[in-house]
Amino acid sequence: MNPDQAGAATRKAVISLGSAFLQCPMTLRRARELGLTGWAFYVAGRGGALGDVRPDTVASALGMISPEAVRDGWTAARSVLTPSKVAAHVLAECSRWGADKLEDAPKIARLVTLAETVAVSADAAGMPLFAAWRAMPLPSGRASLDGLTSGPLDGPGARAAIAMHLLHEHRAGALLVAVRASGLTPVQALIAGPEGEASAVAYGWQPPYPPIGPLIRRRAWADSVADHLAGQALKVLSPAERTEFVTLVNEARKHAKLS
Repeated sequence: MNPDQAGAATRKAVISLGSAFLQCPMTLRRARELGLTGWAFYVAGRGGALGDVRPDTVASALGMISPEAVRDGWTAARSVLTPSKVAAHVLAECSRWGADKLEDAPKIARLVTLAETVAVSADAAGMPLFAAWRAMPLPSGRASLDGLTSGPLDGPGARAAIAMHLLHEHRAGALLVAVRASGLTPVQALIAGPEGEASAVAYGWQPPYPPIGPLIRRRAWADSVADHLAGQALKVLSPAERTEFVTLVNEARKHAKLS
């Protein structure tokens, strides 16, 4: 399997496995315990890996979310906790979700090996959020993923979830690059995507929205470019390993009962 094929074949699984913990009821309960709304926890949780930066910087890195919605969530979170602490809580929730949902997934240890290999070696140029997350201290407190050899995480399920979250941020960065190259605005890309206007609403963009018809072809092109960029990270694996990774990541998605 070549890199582009593998990038396309893992698109849905990486997106769902890398973000499912953010919608988990236990994650949302943790946000409430911290005194945060779910939205503030999401924005500061993802963007907090960058540190205590300006809202416009976070909006630029997140890319697809309305700058006003980012500013609202970021400001609300900062009034309670520093963004880096929110991000640490998000990473801990990711680890907890993985231990709960993926610990007994088929060949999970092998998936961890392959996923971490990809995440560690992936080129982070033009993807500041992915680079920031890769350098985050792990929940065990031993090291960041950049220094993975200094100590493993506690359990393959947790490690798999964190690796999938990193690959999700890599793919999100790839899609943002591709969307801008296609000439689409973020809101145009969202409404032309698989969830349509619902995703634009969820990301804080206000109607009226532009007609979808003229945007479909450019969004399809952007998705194919994102698949290519995600596939470039998979070049570190051999063709046989890429086929194995595709199988295992899709099996993990099914095991976690994700759509």
